[in-house]
Amino acid sequence: MRSLAFNAAYWVLSILYTLMAAFAALAPGHRATRWIIRRYVRRMVQAMRWLAGIRIEARGRERLPEGAFIIAAKHQSWGDGFSVYSQFEDVAFVTGDHLERFPLLGTVLRKLGAIVVDSCGGPEARRALIESAAQARADGRRILIYPEGHLSKVGERFRYRTGVFHMYRDFDMPVVPVATNLGLYWPQESFAKTPGAAVLEFLDPIPQGLSKTEFMVRLEAAIEGRTQALIAEATGEPVRASVLVDAPVRASAA
Repeated sequence: MRSLAFNAAYWVLSILYTLMAAFAALAPGHRATRWIIRRYVRRMVQAMRWLAGIRIEARGRERLPEGAFIIAAKHQSWGDGFSVYSQFEDVAFVTGDHLERFPLLGTVLRKLGAIVVDSCGGPEARRALIESAAQARADGRRILIYPEGHLSKVGERFRYRTGVFHMYRDFDMPVVPVATNLGLYWPQESFAKTPGAAVLEFLDPIPQGLSKTEFMVRLEAAIEGRTQALIAEATGEPVRASVLVDAPVRASAA
């Protein structure tokens, strides 16, 4: 019954706030649209807690640097975006172009200043990512990116894509890795939800100036290592290394 109630609320809230944001997007400027989306995110986090019984425990906020920075997060659940976005007043998030296929969403994404890239990756996607991220950095916004590019199952990982490194290098921005075990309670796109305390943990920022290889190794080790530790903490099982799996056929490396 919890899952049914939450999923009903999910779609009602999503449709209602998308329509409100679409109307707001017709007005000059972006303030109204971003205000509505912030309220949507907060209502969704409340619905997760009150209806699905999933409480988000944020850890490590004291590690967050001042000013603009990149948030590189583990992606196990549709709820990840809500849990991260709810921790900030304004976030420029990186998303695939598949969302633009839904009516109204393209206009809303543009007003939000979202960084929309070709989900198939490649040089064109990388250039689009860098150009959009440059504007977000100029505006002093935090940038949220999921380095794997896809939703992974608990205990699994995809190869980390290098778009985050190019932003880190080109803009000389600190990168904050984020670990989570939300997938235990809201797995990927699953209808079924499990009540519990899901942890979202901000880890130590990766220092600037690292080479591509050093950066990618350090980023993946931080996110995957701590994510697996959070899973073990919640389940009472031993810490196990995540298993590398092949990415969906549609997408290639960015």
